[in-house]
Amino acid sequence: MQHPRSSDTPRPRRFDLIAFDWDGTLFDSTAIITRCIQYAVQDVGGAMPSDKEASYVIGLGLMQALAHAAPDVPVERYPELGACYQHHYKIHQADISLFNGVLPMLSDLKSLHYILTVATGKSRRGLDEVLQAVELKDRFSGARTADETAGKPHPRMLHELMHEFGVAPERTLMIGDTTHDLQMALNAGCPSVGVSYGAHESEDFHALSPLFVAHSVTELHDWLLHNA
Repeated sequence: MQHPRSSDTPRPRRFDLIAFDWDGTLFDSTAIITRCIQYAVQDVGGAMPSDKEASYVIGLGLMQALAHAAPDVPVERYPELGACYQHHYKIHQADISLFNGVLPMLSDLKSLHYILTVATGKSRRGLDEVLQAVELKDRFSGARTADETAGKPHPRMLHELMHEFGVAPERTLMIGDTTHDLQMALNAGCPSVGVSYGAHESEDFHALSPLFVAHSVTELHDWLLHNA
């Protein structure tokens, strides 16, 4: 599919900074993360959460997510729970890949001089590893992770990205696949776009007033080129 370039379609720029969630938005990791959460909870003797319960917590900080998914696991076993999750994730992380169309979308946005960033519930170490693995490091100008700021939907990671690049909230767009992402955007005073192909059901997005809900990367790509 041919996408219009800036020279072909002059238009006023609506946003300067675009912040992407990672898992379930750019990276097709939802099923793997869901299974790893379930395995970890079982490993420490908790009741295995359903697929819906396990996928709901994607996007939160790791320990916040595991605590929510395993309410019957004692707090003193949280470190063990986290270690079990990391063990399973390392085994399966090679199974994860970018959604089709992500690289061309990022290339087009980069060529149009948007400031591209990541705002994720992953750890800094985990994000750095995956950015290296898929050779994406030069695509993003900045990133914030839950372990170095605050877990979603707290707005701190967006506040820090906006401050770093000197961009106002109304000129910042948050894109994510969960209600946590869209609520974080609201909390930060930023517009948002939801994607329905990740962890959360898109009917839950509407109360959080996203500008658009994309049902594929192609739809997201097109919307951004015509509306961002």
